[in-house]
Amino acid sequence: QLQLVESGGGLVQPGGSLRLSCVGSGFTLDYYAIAWFRQAPGKEREGISGITASGELVKYAESVEGRFTISRDSAENAVYLQMNSLKPEDTAIYYCAAGPDLCWYSPGECTYWGQGTQVTVFA
Repeated sequence: QLQLVESGGGLVQPGGSLRLSCVGSGFTLDYYAIAWFRQAPGKEREGISGITASGELVKYAESVEGRFTISRDSAENAVYLQMNSLKPEDTAIYYCAAGPDLCWYSPGECTYWGQGTQVTVFA
């Protein structure tokens, strides 16, 4: 009923680009802050980016600052993560989540989660 649907993952060469999408199904994303997380095998879940419900404020983890860009499009009920200059260490399953602004900092505050999409960077 109420879901986040992720897409755009795949295999890419180092230095390449990929665009992930997070689309709301059954509810309007306008009311929620959106955060992106990733998890690689053997590592803890890492918060990498977030955007407020208004879209006015964004944040990035130091590991992706300057390479990734988060944006939202109300008309499409979607949030995007543009990933450039990809590195092998970016390989992970990427998840989007919706909730209050605290969702950026505390995953337990997030209300909805996507199913995850695999990103593999390999040469």
